[in-house]
Amino acid sequence: MDCIFCKIACGEIKADIEYQDDKIVIFHDLNPQAPVHLLAIPKDHIQSLDHINESNCNAVSHIFKHLPKIAKKFGIENGYRLVSNCGEKAGQTVNHLHFHILGGRDMRWPPG
Repeated sequence: MDCIFCKIACGEIKADIEYQDDKIVIFHDLNPQAPVHLLAIPKDHIQSLDHINESNCNAVSHIFKHLPKIAKKFGIENGYRLVSNCGEKAGQTVNHLHFHILGGRDMRWPPG
């Protein structure tokens, strides 16, 4: 598979990793859109939100369990945004489920 996030997850491509375990990896985005901009991915390849199912949903919930710890570590526990683009028309450029963790500045609405 030629997935850049799978390659990061298995250590084939280096990334500035903040957290990892047997299910997930959380690392800095190369093109940050906020003072804090991390990406959280499952290590197993899941193409997008539309591909979450009974057999892979534990990795996704594992990401959500770690969000408060990451927010606290980066001092954004009082406000951060979590974004997951689903499909090309929504701006998903890497076909591996990922969540953008954005914080460190005021977020506006609507987002885009």
